[in-house]
Amino acid sequence: MTVKFIKSSEVPSLIKDGDTLAVEGFIGTGVAEEIHEAVENYYDKNQHPKNITLMYAAGIGDGGNRGLNHYAKEGLVKRVIGGHWGLAPKLQPLVSENKIEAYNFPQGVISQMFRDIAAKKPFLITKVGLGTFVDPDISGGKLNEVTKEDLVTKMTFNGEDYLAYSLLQPNVAIMKGTYADNQGNIAFDDEPLTLEATSLAMAVKNAGGIVIVQVKRRVLSGSLDPKLVKIPGLLVDYVVEVEDESKHMQTFGTQFNSDFIKSDVVKSEGAIDVPLNERKVIARRSAQLIPADAKIVNYGIGMPEVISSVLKEEGANGKFTTTIEPGSFGGIPVGGLDFGAAISPESIIDQSYMFDFYDGGGIDIAFLGLAECDKYGNINVSKFGPKIAGAGGFINITQNTKNVIFCGTFTAGGLKTEVVNGEVIIKNEGKKSKFVENVEQITFSGKTAISNKQNVFYVTERAVFKLVPEGVELIEIAPGIDLEEDILANMSFKPIISKELKLMDQCIFSENKMNLAY
Repeated sequence: MTVKFIKSSEVPSLIKDGDTLAVEGFIGTGVAEEIHEAVENYYDKNQHPKNITLMYAAGIGDGGNRGLNHYAKEGLVKRVIGGHWGLAPKLQPLVSENKIEAYNFPQGVISQMFRDIAAKKPFLITKVGLGTFVDPDISGGKLNEVTKEDLVTKMTFNGEDYLAYSLLQPNVAIMKGTYADNQGNIAFDDEPLTLEATSLAMAVKNAGGIVIVQVKRRVLSGSLDPKLVKIPGLLVDYVVEVEDESKHMQTFGTQFNSDFIKSDVVKSEGAIDVPLNERKVIARRSAQLIPADAKIVNYGIGMPEVISSVLKEEGANGKFTTTIEPGSFGGIPVGGLDFGAAISPESIIDQSYMFDFYDGGGIDIAFLGLAECDKYGNINVSKFGPKIAGAGGFINITQNTKNVIFCGTFTAGGLKTEVVNGEVIIKNEGKKSKFVENVEQITFSGKTAISNKQNVFYVTERAVFKLVPEGVELIEIAPGIDLEEDILANMSFKPIISKELKLMDQCIFSENKMNLAY
């Protein structure tokens, strides 16, 4: 076969009505933005292609107009199967108004799906998702009333429950690489991540579909490093050499930064000065929960990122290797629209293999955000009314890590606190309690965690809770905090109160270092 080099404007006519389109990307990394924009423009003018099924593993978009937001057109999309929804807010009204079928499956599961689809397996069988909203005993990952088909079933092997995810066959793939030679070999020289590019191309090619790849440059055959070719030319049908390089960024936050793809970068971290506020209090207490033998750590986005800064301040960050779910080990993780990339990573592997590592218990401790917690220890970070954030890698990570720390402020919406003379002072209470009778959606199952014998803690600026078989147990309270007025009055349920309830370590509330020892 001979690969064809075409313009992005020619791509939409290759997608037929009713096709199943699989899209590669992580936020803005690996995203063929020029092609996606062309699909939107073509649909606006021609009302085609129609009724496509859209599949993707990670969140793809900028929370505004890029990425999967281009597909938020009534009639263009019939069904969406995705791992994360928060970065494509334009799709969400189509879900809440029942104008499209919509599923949310764990990011790692969908990433691994493409590998199993390539091998023509009938199902992906895993424990990931048991006890959560993805479990068919709850909602099977369905996000609205119009979504009827069961794509997840429960099976029992050797007396243990598993979930079997149906493997739908995509027949069009849209991906991004750095260079393409004349034979269509796609090299990833400048890409911060490789994601599931190889698996996805194989999945579509083995089904007789078409693989379309956007690249920065066309180069001569024989000029590519074969170890950097993630998509062999035999798997590629069409290559788009981008016309506008602003639509071919490394991430949606950075056009190009060589530090994302090199491990020989030496940077001065400079002075670490984390202000003593509620975020630092939470981060410090969370850091104290790292086991002495822990080596591999995962930080979620937001509040957990402060833990990394605290460890740097304590001079302890070099004792751990950080990982990021789309595939990087080591280095310094970056945030915002660069999230997923790292400064000077030690290695980068395919996303599906990273989730194999996670699912097998490879992480020693994980720090995740605390959005909503109920009396059973369940956590919701994926759905709040009409707002669909999606699970992303949260389910894979939290269900398979021995030590899980959920960290966040006790209340939300206007909370103001100060740390004065070693005590926490509530200046203005938040309007919304995070500790509710029942979470809106179960993204993390307390019951499953107990069954898995995981160590689970919930850390806030004023209290620390532990998951026990009976529910959530209050084990520590911050100095200056009143149990009744500041804690119990701001919870929708009464937690189990430890008979050995104690004050949080005084060093957490001091301007001096804690002198963490691991």
